[in-house]
Amino acid sequence: MKTDIASLFDLSGKVAVVTGGGDGIGHGCCEILAAAGASVIVSDLSTEKAQATANGIIADGGKAAAVACNVLDTNDLEALIDFAVKTYGTINILVNNVGMGGGGRENPFAIDRAYVERIYAINVFAPWQLCRLAAPHMQASGYGSIVNITSMSSINNEASMAIYGSSKAALNHMASNLAYDYGPMGIRINNVGPGATRTHALESVLTADMQQRMLAHTPIQRLGEVCDIARAVLFLASPAAAWISGQTLMVNGGGVQTMH
Repeated sequence: MKTDIASLFDLSGKVAVVTGGGDGIGHGCCEILAAAGASVIVSDLSTEKAQATANGIIADGGKAAAVACNVLDTNDLEALIDFAVKTYGTINILVNNVGMGGGGRENPFAIDRAYVERIYAINVFAPWQLCRLAAPHMQASGYGSIVNITSMSSINNEASMAIYGSSKAALNHMASNLAYDYGPMGIRINNVGPGATRTHALESVLTADMQQRMLAHTPIQRLGEVCDIARAVLFLASPAAAWISGQTLMVNGGGVQTMH
């Protein structure tokens, strides 16, 4: 029987929620999910950035709505899920993209408990809470795929990266365990771990020397682009990945890029 390749990546009729959709990887995820036919809820701390992403999708013939969300505010997390359901009727796809920390700036003798708690609240608790809130809607709809954006830092060993790296490692392990809880509900949960990807965050610390050292350990001789990560998210969100759950897919050009 001939396989209908297009249908494997067709998200028509699906509703996707993306956090941090105003720029960078989140923006790329919103665009590609909409291009695949999903109705996209673009959430961001900045209302203006979220609306700009949504407007671009609509201008290209897609469906999108924007909403402000501070992932540190549990009320905002609940409001985000409520907004998605009220706007499009359900939730089928959740992309937990918002993250914070790293950049080689976490001197263990300079950071304090408040910093550690903030990083874990953003990188671990917020994704967990959104999964918890979205899962019943996914189960009721008969289709559910959660994709968390983790990091190569979750498996790398570097100086001044302990809190960010360990929080992303927690996200990896959380998904591999939640796969057992969500699988019987018809929900898949996976992670995408970007290597060094050209976003504003990377460009703010990237030097020519650092890039040269990264490429020395990257078989595919370039840094990542946002579209490379977004395509991996599309795959895991789509029917093409119907029997994949609890996994972390590193998208890194085949190598290991570190800050040092």
